[in-house]
Parts: sequence; structure tokens; C-alpha cells
Amino acid sequence: MQQEKLLVEQRWERWKSDPQDISKIPPHRAAQILFDMYLINEFEHALLRLKADDCVWGPVHTSVGQEAVAAASIRALTGQDKITGTHRAHHQFLSKAMNYVLDPSWDPAADAVPDAGREAITRTFAEIMGLKNGYCGGRGGSMHLRYLEAGVLGTNAIVAGGIPIAVGSAFAEKQAATGNVVVSYFGDGAINQGALHEAANLAGIWDLPVIFFIENNLYAVGTPSDEACAVKLLSQRANAYGMNALIVDGNDTVAIYESTRTAAEDIRTGGKPWFIEAFCYRKYHHAGDTPGSAFGYRSKEEEAQFADQDVMVQFPAALAAAGILGKKQAEQIREKAAACVQEAVDTCTNPGTPRTVREELWPSPESATEGVRSDGSELSGLRYAEREDFSDFRQLAYSDAIAEATGRWLERDERAVVLGEEVASFGGGAYGATKGLPKKYPDRVINTPISEAGFVGLGLGAAMSGMRPVVEVMFPDFAFVAGDQLFNQIAKARHMYGGTTNLPLVVRTRIAIGCGYGGQHSMDPVGLFALFAGWRIVAPSNSFDYVGLFNTAMHSNDPVVFLEHHALYKNKSDLPTDDLDYCIPFGKAQLIAEGNDLTIVTYGYMTERLRALRGTLSEKGVSADIIDLRTLDFPSMDFETIGESLKKTGAMVIVEEAAGGQAIGNRIAAIASARYFDYLDAPCFSLTSLDVPNSVSRVLEAAAMLDDDTIVDTVVKAADRRLL
Repeated sequence: MQQEKLLVEQRWERWKSDPQDISKIPPHRAAQILFDMYLINEFEHALLRLKADDCVWGPVHTSVGQEAVAAASIRALTGQDKITGTHRAHHQFLSKAMNYVLDPSWDPAADAVPDAGREAITRTFAEIMGLKNGYCGGRGGSMHLRYLEAGVLGTNAIVAGGIPIAVGSAFAEKQAATGNVVVSYFGDGAINQGALHEAANLAGIWDLPVIFFIENNLYAVGTPSDEACAVKLLSQRANAYGMNALIVDGNDTVAIYESTRTAAEDIRTGGKPWFIEAFCYRKYHHAGDTPGSAFGYRSKEEEAQFADQDVMVQFPAALAAAGILGKKQAEQIREKAAACVQEAVDTCTNPGTPRTVREELWPSPESATEGVRSDGSELSGLRYAEREDFSDFRQLAYSDAIAEATGRWLERDERAVVLGEEVASFGGGAYGATKGLPKKYPDRVINTPISEAGFVGLGLGAAMSGMRPVVEVMFPDFAFVAGDQLFNQIAKARHMYGGTTNLPLVVRTRIAIGCGYGGQHSMDPVGLFALFAGWRIVAPSNSFDYVGLFNTAMHSNDPVVFLEHHALYKNKSDLPTDDLDYCIPFGKAQLIAEGNDLTIVTYGYMTERLRALRGTLSEKGVSADIIDLRTLDFPSMDFETIGESLKKTGAMVIVEEAAGGQAIGNRIAAIASARYFDYLDAPCFSLTSLDVPNSVSRVLEAAAMLDDDTIVDTVVKAADRRLL
């Protein structure tokens, strides 16, 4: 038996500084790091006092004990570099804000803290307290901090949720050739999340400018990391993605600074992504100011051991020993930081015991619904048109219309990019929706691995960084694999971050009902996406509508999901001969047939089926208004057109192919009944497929799907008012 021992090619090293290494940090930079550390420590303890006074609503995850990790690593970055963080990210946020608002030459040992620095501290307090003068207007609070100008893309309450976003931002930085680096900070608990592995793999294969920074504070809440992970040194995972990794002590300020500087410099000069693992220790329990030993998962002896290594004592002592900053200077820096914190507390609260929040700083209750989606101003001035506005047409298949519309945007906007599984294969994707585009735009029509959470989250990060990604989720069922990114992140980000981020992202997905693909490839996700108001949902039923809605979506600053039915892909329909730049507004339904007996509301492929059934219905004496909704999200759904029809007909049937539990008809019926009750002389009825997963069996799938006979029978009974 021949055996060959294989060695990884990547660097994996533990760095520890020597006393003389402190001279590698410029003196004013060392003073900045010390200021940030004092600021973080003072800030967090003040925040805990405010929490005790009931001035902070919700949990407070402090970074006491981890001050040096943020201060030293971020001071090794530029003001233009970007970061993401976790639920425990006050320290990184403060350091990044200071690194941005204060001049790089500012010396806290000699200079006063400028107004911009004091304002940043106050606004951070305000945000965590839920006040209107916070960076997100109080929406984000402690766990969802964002300050884009400073490079803070957003901190995230979902463990590992921000990592794909960071990778997406790094993708955007590479596409734009900015030379900027993105650092994704996360804890030891995130190392086992699939989102990390999917995102890290994408970063590795595409050489994206990102540092994966693990703050290993040894416990995920109360679970020791060595009980939760098969490898003791978490940075070992870097080898799997072809990345170098460094391990440092979270109390070794110089090693943290040098490791971050080295990794960032290597990336800027063409190197691959890096992992950095900093072993650190949070002083208190997961949230609050109680020691972890009080909950039994760690001992008082362990806590005392780490207290003896406190970096808040070690670093100023090392600076004094090296003759960089004396004890008196260090104390003056601490006093400056403490004064800034006290000023911020005084700005946000009323004096007294206990402190109380200043009433005038609360956001108005009326603003609670603001910022779920864009105000639509980016869509003003678009050229909206319908089929009747054109006279010269060509016949084009639905899938070819997708490719032409996508290609037009790739041609006109360098920010546009197409991502997904097999989108660049076979000359045009698995189903022809990118026909001819991979060859023409090889750097912007990009195949991804089978990792929906990774590439959907990457699309979000790229969109938040100014790109306009088109992401294909091959089958709607795969949305569940990317569920956190689609629904916890994309659907909530604008509102959660106080309306401070645009999300110009298009997601396309192909409904494969009736293909024999079985229960995990055949869902209609309309009801799922409709649960989240941040999504715009469109379901074009023909080539003309697809192009118009796609153009509007690409102009929009909101995320838009396109529901494309496989049965439409080969359907040819009218498209203007020489015009691909018209738009169709969101929220405008189309009346495709007129009648007096009944209102039929539908969308997508079912629109074409109902067109075909008009003759049968006419033979049975039924004339109906047939409305193609086109836009399916409830905030913008065209209930006005529905109401106008109900004034005339007095009854309505909503017809969908979706399974009963995934349909939206009952919600449409409920809203229409409430709004137009006086017009109705019969209950509204929702008609769907059976509420079961589709089967692979041809017979069973057909039995579950809504068939034409059932549609006709139901419509006739509704027109005769027999559905009571």
C-alpha cells in the first residue's frame, strides 16, 4: 500500500508579540488604540448602568474584556474599509466610527476629542436606547447597528447572518477595484453555521477581499466552544477554503494590530482571503452584567485567571514600559474617553437616580411603518407603457424575453451582475434564461456553487454596496435553504436599519408545478414571500409584462422576486420590435377580459389558462372580468382595480395554482370583503390546488393540481351565486 502524507499549502500560525514589537505601532496610532479601548470599556459600563435604570429596552450584549480585539484590528484598517458584526459589536462599531470621523493624525495624548467623535458616541448611545437621533433612528438598537459612511454595513442578531453580507460587499469592492477590504467579525458560535461555510467557500474560489475574524471568547452563550466544534482551534477551518490563518491572544494588542495589518496588506496586493482567530474572554454573561459563573457554566477561578490578564491594564503598562505613553498620559486619555461617554449619557437622559430617557428623543409612534420599503422616488419619471401603446411587435418566447431584458441591463449598467447555479452553463443557463449572455459578459454572468444561503446573502451584500445583482434561485423550494438571508435579512434590512440602506436586488425563481419534480421542487412560494412586506413580488404572465416589470425592478431600490412558471418559458407572445426600455409600474393589475357576472382574480401562468377558458365560460353563459394582478405583494396590490370590478359584478373568485397553504387568495378575499363589502352579494371564494406537496407520480400530481373542469365549475356556480 503506497501512502503519501499530504500537507496543506496555506499558512496557519500563532502570533505572539515581544515587548519590543510595540514600536511597530506608530505612537499616535497606539494612543488611538488605547483611547478606543478606554472608550469601549467606559461606554459598555455606562450602558449597563442605563440598562439597570430601564433606559435600554431589550438585551445588552457587552464587549467588556474584548476591547483590544476591536480597537487594535480596526485601527489597522483604513476609513474606507468595511465591516460587519454580530449581536455583540458595540466595540467594533465604536472603533470603526472613531476611525472614520477622526482625522488619521489625531493624537488623543495631545488633542481634545473633536466634535465629530463626541457626536458619534452620542448617536451610538441613542441608537442602542432606541432614540430617533440614533444612526438607524432607534430601529436597530443594540444588535442592528449601521453606519455606512464609516464602513459599518450592519451588525446582525442572527449568528453568522452577516457573514454572507460581508462577502457580498467584498464582491462589490473587487468588481469596482477599490482596493478596500471587508472584515467580517463573528464569534465562536458562528463557526458551525452553514452560512459561514457557504460564504467562505465563495470568498475562497473568487479571491474576494475579506478577512474572517473570529472572536473566540470560548462560550456561545453558555456552551463551551470545545463542546460545540470538532476542532479545538477554530481557524483550522480556513484550510478547507484555501486561506491563510493566524491565531492571536485577544489581550495581545500588538499581535492583533499586526495580524490584521498583515492580512489586509496581503489582500490589497492580490492575496486570498484570510482567517484571524483571536482568543478573548467576555467578562460578563451573554447579556447583562452578571458573571458567567453565576449561571454555572464557568468557574470563578477561571474568571479570576482571565481578570489577571486584563488588557486594560496590560496595554497601558506596555506603552509606559516602552516609553511611548506615560502613566499620566494614559490616565488623561481615559479621562477624555470617560468625559465623552458622560456627555453622551447626559444628552440622552435626564439627570437623577434613576436616569430616565428624554421624552423628546423618542421616535414618533407614527413612524413605526416607515422604511419597510423605498418611498418609490427612484421610480419617478420612468416611461411606463402597456401593450396598446405600441404598434410594431415581434413574437418572442418568455425565456428569451428574460434573457433579452437581462442582457439589456448588463449592457447599460456596469453594476448589474447575474449570479446562480448554472446561469453561465450550456450557453444560457439550465432553462435558457441567460441565453447568449455568458459568452458576452463572462465576468458578470457567474456560476455559483450549490449554496443558496451563501450566494443569496452575497447578493444582498453586493446590493447594499451599490451593485444591482440578479440572483437566480433555481427552484422556489430552495428558498428555504436560503431562508435566513431571504426573510430575516433581505426582507427586514431596510426597516431594521432605519431606512438607511437601499436593496436593489432581483431574485428570479422558476415554478415547476406539473413537471413531475416531486414535493421538494414544485412549490409556488407566493404565500411565503407575501408574509414579508419588504419584498415586492411580481408574476409576469407573458413576455411583454416580463420585460416591463423587470425594467422597473432594476430601477427599484427594493428587493423584487420574480415568480416564473416553467409552462410559460416556451410561450411566444408580443414584444415591441425595437423597444426594450419601457416599464410597467408595480401595483398595476391588468384587466384582460370584461364581463358582468363575476370578477376573476389571478396571476402568472393561471392568467393564460383563464384566457383559454373564456370560450368555455361563454358557452355556459358566464361573462367575467378577468384580472391579472401582475404584482402580488399586499402593500402594493391593485385593490382599486378589484374594487372597480366588484362594483359591477358583485362577486369574486380568486384562482391560483398554488397549493392551498401556500396561496394568497384567502388574504385577498378577506381584504376585498372588508373594503368592498357594500358591493358584494356573495362571499368571495378562493380556488387553489390541493394543500399537499406535489407527487412525482403523474396521476397523483395531476390529482393535486387545480384542473380546468374545477375552475369552470366553480366559476359557473359563483356567477350563479351558488357558492354560498
